[in-house]
Amino acid sequence: MDIVKATLEAVQLRFRPIIMTSLAFILGVMPLAFSQGAGAEARKTIGWTVAGGMIAASSLAIFVVPVLFVLITKISMKISGSKKHDLAN
Repeated sequence: MDIVKATLEAVQLRFRPIIMTSLAFILGVMPLAFSQGAGAEARKTIGWTVAGGMIAASSLAIFVVPVLFVLITKISMKISGSKKHDLAN
């Protein structure tokens, strides 16, 4: 299978689990982000920071990781002189 086709298939398989896990975590920290009362400012800061970090990490996992995989695999194939790369291993 071509490296790009294999990567696109893997992206389709990974998309739902990544989104569901990320959304569960982000929604889990929303009470911190919207907290009120004594010491709420510290909890709000933590909540928004963690939510933003998860959004950034999810974006990286969905878009950047597959692109880097394809690029690094193609570069390693050029260096090794391989015409075809077996992705089954």
